Amino acid sequence: MIMMKRFFQPLCGIAAIAAVAACSSGYVEPDPSKIDSIEDLQAYFTYSPERDIIISGHRGGMMPGYPENCIESCEKTLSLMPTFFEIDFSFTKDSVLVLMHDLTIDRTTTGKGRVSDYTYEELQQFNLVDRDKKVTPYRIPTLKEVLEWGAGKVVFNFDNKYINTKGVSDEVKRGSLEYYAKQLQPGGDWSMYHNIMLSVRSIDEALFYWNKGIRNVMFCVEINSEEAYRAYDESPIPWNYLMAYIRLDVNPELQDVYDRLHDNGVMIMTSITGSSDKIKNAYDRKVAYFRDLLAGPDIIETDYPSEFIGLPWSRDEIHAYQDAAIRGFRRK
Repeated sequence: MIMMKRFFQPLCGIAAIAAVAACSSGYVEPDPSKIDSIEDLQAYFTYSPERDIIISGHRGGMMPGYPENCIESCEKTLSLMPTFFEIDFSFTKDSVLVLMHDLTIDRTTTGKGRVSDYTYEELQQFNLVDRDKKVTPYRIPTLKEVLEWGAGKVVFNFDNKYINTKGVSDEVKRGSLEYYAKQLQPGGDWSMYHNIMLSVRSIDEALFYWNKGIRNVMFCVEINSEEAYRAYDESPIPWNYLMAYIRLDVNPELQDVYDRLHDNGVMIMTSITGSSDKIKNAYDRKVAYFRDLLAGPDIIETDYPSEFIGLPWSRDEIHAYQDAAIRGFRRK
C-alpha cells in the first residue's frame, strides 16, 4: 500500500480528480437492508477490491445536536450515508440494557451518577447532550428499542464495555460474557436478529463465544501482527466469521498480513476515534480524513461519519488520487 504522506491537493480539487476515475465494473454493493441470515451478514462483510470504503459510525455516530448512542443520531446519519454502527450499553438498577458508553451518565446526559444506581424509568428524567454539551430533546434508549429500530436497516457492532473498563471486576466481566452468549443462543433476546457483530478484545474472548455454539453473529477482532494472524488462522473460527480491526492506520510493514486477510475474504478496519477525530481545526481534520481514505482500509470507524460526506469513498476515486500522487512524485 502506498502511503500518501505529503500528497494533498485542496479539497476543492476533489471533484476534478474524481472526474477522471474509471467507471465501475458493474460490482453491486451489498445492501444491509437485505440481511436476513448469518450468510447475508457474512456477504456484507466479505472483502472485494471493488468495494467502496465503508465509513462506520462509532457510538452510533454523532454531529451537532445529535449525541452518541442515540437512535435519533443513528437515524440521522443513516439518512445521509450508508454505514453501520458500533454501540455500547450498560445495565440499569433494574437490569435493563440501555445505550451508554460510560459507567456513569455524567458526560453524556444532564444527570449525574452511575447507570446502575438508576432504574430505567428514573433515567428517563434526563436528556442526552451532544459533544459540545448542548442539551438535546433525546432520551437514553434501551438496547431493545435500538434493535427493533435497526432490524432490516443497518448492522450493529456490539462493544462489550465491561471487558476493558477500569474498575470492573473479573466476576462482572465473566458475567457479561455469559449474558451475551445467553442472549445469542436459541431463544435468547438477540437470537432473532441477523445484523449483529461482536467486538472482542482477544482470541480467548472470541473462542468463548465460539465454544458456546454461537454461530449467528460475526466477530470484529484485532489482527495487527503476524502472531495475531497466525492465532486466528490456527483457531477453529472460520475466516468468514471475522472482520479484522488493525488499529489506527494502515501499516505498510503489515501489507503481507493484509493481503492474506483479503485472500481469505476478510475486510480490514481502522479506527480513527483516537487520532484524526481528535484534531480540533475543521480543515485540518478534513485533511486527515482524506489521508485516512487514501491509505486504503476497507472500513474506517469514526465518531463523525457525516464529516466524510464529499470525500472519496469509492475505490475508483481512491485509485485515481493514488495514481495522481505517484505521477506527482515521479516528476520531482
